[in-house]
Amino acid sequence: MSAGTPAVVAIGANLGDRAATIQAATEGLAEADGVELVAVAPVIETPAVRPYGVDRDAPAYLNTVALVRTTLDPAGLHAVLRRLEDEHGRVRTERWGDRTLDLDLIIFGDILQDDPELTIPHPRAHERDFVLRPWLTVDAHAEIPGRGRADALLAEIDGTAS
Repeated sequence: MSAGTPAVVAIGANLGDRAATIQAATEGLAEADGVELVAVAPVIETPAVRPYGVDRDAPAYLNTVALVRTTLDPAGLHAVLRRLEDEHGRVRTERWGDRTLDLDLIIFGDILQDDPELTIPHPRAHERDFVLRPWLTVDAHAEIPGRGRADALLAEIDGTAS
């Protein structure tokens, strides 16, 4: 395809066979009409994050980031992500709860969109080590529109920003 809009999808799972689910979700993303999988970052393991902070008692997450190009619009790509989550048993009963699969649209080109159904860029991506760190392994120049370069945002999280 090589045409289309670049987008970044964060992939995480903390229930079930996490690695197999992430692999299957990545394959499903690559097979979706209108989506070309460009790169997938190495998987990292991180503790669960809740609204109140890190929950070390919850099952740990495996996380990665996929770079894609798509001819879909943001709502279309978001629908693909929701379908893949549903296919992998995602239950949406508790916000920030444990999940078999979590797919978040982080950026979609340079679009800035604040909508009840979909906010782009993802509203907390700039605060998430588990998004920024893997993303930087596959795109050293990663940037969140309206927020800045991912390496600078990660340095702020790590407390190493100058």
